[in-house]
Amino acid sequence: MASEVQKRIAEHNSGKTKSTKGYIPWELFFFEKHKTRKDAREREKYLKSGSGKESIKQKWSRSLTG
Repeated sequence: MASEVQKRIAEHNSGKTKSTKGYIPWELFFFEKHKTRKDAREREKYLKSGSGKESIKQKWSRSLTG
C-alpha cells in the first residue's frame, strides 16, 4: 500500500524493505486505486492471503494466454 507507487517500487528495488529484498528486481504489473486508506488496506490484506494470491495467479495466467 503506497500513495506514490513508483517511489515504493524504487524502495523495494533498492533493498530498503527487508521482506522484499530477496526478490529483487520488482516490476509493477498491476495496481489498484482506492478512495480510502481503510479500503486499500482491506484489499491488500485480501491479496496477501492464500485465496487472494490464488486469484492473482488465475488472472495473471489468463492474461498471458490471451
